[in-house]
Amino acid sequence: MYIAIEYFTDNQDNSYAYDVGDEYPREGYSPTAERINELASSENIRKRPVIGKLSKKDEKRIKGTQNEAE
Repeated sequence: MYIAIEYFTDNQDNSYAYDVGDEYPREGYSPTAERINELASSENIRKRPVIGKLSKKDEKRIKGTQNEAE
């Protein structure tokens, strides 16, 4: 699971906007591994990462919070 570390719009997903803290990718969208690598590195338009990989511990915490909200 990845999370937006700065605001960006994904030009390969109809300019879908991600705010800081949003999960990437959004539900219903399946980017290629190449696209994920591009956004997680400096190999993109901004020349800096815009998403970061969450640790397993953080993934469990976020998923637990989502389940409580349901």
